Amino acid sequence: MSTLGRTRSVALAVAWRSLHNAFRNPAILLPSILFPLFFFIAFAGGLSGVQNAPNFDYKSGYTSFQFAFVCIQSAAFGGVFTGFAIAADFEFGFARRLLLAAPNRGGIVAGYMIGAMVRWLFVLAVVFAAGLISGMRIDGSLGDLAGLLALALAVSATSTLWAAGIAMRLRTMQAGPVMQMPVFILLFLAPVYVPLDLVAGWVHDIATVNPFTALLEAARGFISGEPTKVAISAACLAAMFVLAAAWARGGLRSAERAG
Repeated sequence: MSTLGRTRSVALAVAWRSLHNAFRNPAILLPSILFPLFFFIAFAGGLSGVQNAPNFDYKSGYTSFQFAFVCIQSAAFGGVFTGFAIAADFEFGFARRLLLAAPNRGGIVAGYMIGAMVRWLFVLAVVFAAGLISGMRIDGSLGDLAGLLALALAVSATSTLWAAGIAMRLRTMQAGPVMQMPVFILLFLAPVYVPLDLVAGWVHDIATVNPFTALLEAARGFISGEPTKVAISAACLAAMFVLAAAWARGGLRSAERAG
């Protein structure tokens, strides 16, 4: 079998195990569903009056405005939760056995990444259904929705690589906060509750250069049928993906040296 074939086989086996464990263990799957649902209900419902603020001109309504955030947030945290699972695999010894058995260890990281993206698609379906029930408007075309899906899947893959790099270096579940906090901070220093133009003070200054701002604005543009910041978002994601892939590769080398 070729190197590519061996890598694909390892990736599919790891992805299958990751999905099998998640869907058979509510303790793994439920947090990834409840976390975005909580944010969606709290923000879209509890803060819906924000849409009446002067100069709030998002045409699809506040529920759709917040759904875009939850879409990106759930994709990012889906990758972080996968990092927790990788750390648990090391803590309980499975990952070390996997490193010894796998002919191509790059497929291990790819498998975790595929598992995270597939699991996120299930989470998205649940949140999307909740949004439709609550009256969410989708003004974008099928092409726009495909763009949103591709954007969020790329976020999921990138955050998985970031979390994998941490998990494979520290190899303990106590590394969870290290994986989670940078992603959490970046997300909430973006324009979460109102458009960027309505954000004031030092938060506006940070949000202006925060790559997640471009991702959120692109997601909201896809939902409203008015795509915006697509090229900037693609460039930001490409750069973050390359850096995260190098980070994950270094983590894999660290795990290999540790044995």
